[in-house]
Amino acid sequence: MSNIDKQALRERYSPKPVPECHICGEEMTIQRMSASRITYGCTGATYDDKGCHYAEGRSIADDHYEQSRVTVVDVSDPDVLALLDENLQLQREKDAIEAVALALRDDMRQAREKLEAAE
Repeated sequence: MSNIDKQALRERYSPKPVPECHICGEEMTIQRMSASRITYGCTGATYDDKGCHYAEGRSIADDHYEQSRVTVVDVSDPDVLALLDENLQLQREKDAIEAVALALRDDMRQAREKLEAAE
């Protein structure tokens, strides 16, 4: 797996950020989901404990909403991300074990040299 670009895999399978409206810059909300396709739209709505409120001059399904809609294909996969994390952890553990093995080899070499010098 050393020839695979793990960072590219991580970027490919990470969840896509919620897009901003290209008209007003506000964060859009999910309007529809189907398999890996997510349709976002800018509703101009805010939600609080009293319910839904629309921004001044906005209403449900207005022109702004129609023009702001965008569909994003999201192929994020948490299993792939978990495998990449596990692989990274195993690589770190392997590197630590190799460092210990090299240190032990050097210690043994020094001990052998001292033993030979003492004889």
